[in-house]
Amino acid sequence: MNQPFFSIIIPTYNRPERLASCLQAIALLDYPRDRFEVIVVDDGSKTPLDSIVAPLQNKINIKLLRQENAGPAAARNKGAEVATGEFLAFTDDDCQPTPDWLTQFATGFNNNRGAMIGGKTINALDKNPFSAASQKLIDYLYEYYNPAKGKDAFFASNNIAMPAANFKALNGFDVSFPLAAAEDRDFCDRWNLSYPMLYVSQAQVNHYHKLSLTTFWKQHFGYGRGAFCFHQLRSKRVAKDIEVEPLSFYFNLLSYPFSQASRQPKLLISGLFFISQVANVAGFFWERFNFNSTRTV
Repeated sequence: MNQPFFSIIIPTYNRPERLASCLQAIALLDYPRDRFEVIVVDDGSKTPLDSIVAPLQNKINIKLLRQENAGPAAARNKGAEVATGEFLAFTDDDCQPTPDWLTQFATGFNNNRGAMIGGKTINALDKNPFSAASQKLIDYLYEYYNPAKGKDAFFASNNIAMPAANFKALNGFDVSFPLAAAEDRDFCDRWNLSYPMLYVSQAQVNHYHKLSLTTFWKQHFGYGRGAFCFHQLRSKRVAKDIEVEPLSFYFNLLSYPFSQASRQPKLLISGLFFISQVANVAGFFWERFNFNSTRTV
C-alpha cells in the first residue's frame, strides 16, 4: 500500500511544556518518517519555541512558523498554507497522539479518500473532574451529531484529518470568531455541505487539558459566545432563523454521564454538565447582547 503523505499542523500558544510532550509523542509515531511532516505554528507565544523544536529536527521533518497572536483558527490556516502533504492532520499542543494515529487515518482514507476523518480524544487527566466532564460532553456531542441519527457530523479540531485540497476549497477555518470556540463547529458545518465525514475511533489522542472550576466556566462561557457567532453565520448560509436544540437534547445530556464509565462520581459529572450549559447560555446571550449593541450604535 502506498502510504499517503500527511502534514501534521499544531497551533500553540504559551504552553512550551505541553508542546514538548506533544512533539515527543509524534516522534514515536509508527509511520514512515518520509511520509509526514510536522508544522508548528507559534501564535505569538511570549517565549520563543526554538529550543522546544530543535531537539526533534534530527528525528522528524519539522517546521516552526510564527505569527502575531490571532487565535488557533488563523494558526491552523497559516500551517495549511505551507503544508506539502496530500492530507492535513490537526491536533493541539496539549494532545499526545498514540503511535498508530496516522496509520489509522491512512486506513480511513483508503475507505473514503475525500472525507474528513475525526478520531477519538481521550481525557488523560481522569482524576480531574472538570477535565473529565469537559471530555464527556464532547463524547455526548459526537453521539448526538451523528449521520446515523439524521444529524450532520461534528468533530473537534484537536483530532481530525482531511484532504488538503478540500480544506483549501473551503478557505480553511473562519478567523472571524472572537475567540477559540465554535470555529471547528462552523468548519464542520461547511464541510458537511460538500464532503463526507467519517469517524475512526481507533485514531486516538490523549488530551492533557487541565481545568479548574473557574477555567471550566470560562471555557464553556466562551463556547456559548462562539455558539452565537456560529448560529449567526449559519442562519445566513442556509437562509434560516437561528435554531436551538430541543429540550430532549438537554435532558439526554444530563442523563448521559449515568450510562458511561467514569472514575468520577456520575452525579458530579452530571452536575458539571449542568454548570457547563448555564455558562454556555450566559455566553450566548452575552455575545448576543453585545452584537445587538454594536448594531444600534
